[in-house]
Amino acid sequence: MNKKAIILCIAVFVAIVVGMFSFAYLKKSEIAKQTPEVENKPSETLPYADVTVITAKHYFIDGVHTLVGEIPLPTPCDLLEVKAKVMESMPEQIVFDFTVLNNSEMCVQQITNARFKVSATASKDATLSAMFVGRPIELNIIPAQPGEKPEDFELFIKG
Repeated sequence: MNKKAIILCIAVFVAIVVGMFSFAYLKKSEIAKQTPEVENKPSETLPYADVTVITAKHYFIDGVHTLVGEIPLPTPCDLLEVKAKVMESMPEQIVFDFTVLNNSEMCVQQITNARFKVSATASKDATLSAMFVGRPIELNIIPAQPGEKPEDFELFIKG
């Protein structure tokens, strides 16, 4: 082979190697620019995400709907509040709005059952639904037996 062909082959080989390193460097810097954006986004976890269903005993006495039950919350410092909103429609709709207050800075992480009792006046055919900390949640309703009253509701607590 002549000298010009060898120099041309070496130059092409060097150009290919330089091109590969340049391409790898550009891709690496592109990935490095994208990664911090993903890491800086706040995680959008729902508060109390483990609460997916609220189970309650339902009483209907003299035009008053009453729900009684308990919800497991992650700490004993969590205070459960519930309000009933009656929406005027046919049939009426009752939305039970559950919220959790926790003003403590430090609290033992121990699952604690929070009891609730809430009432709303509406017709017998009213539809019931629930919101928990601003999101809709499944409401598992256990009908009360004839003659049972909300005052008689007893929670069986272990230990």
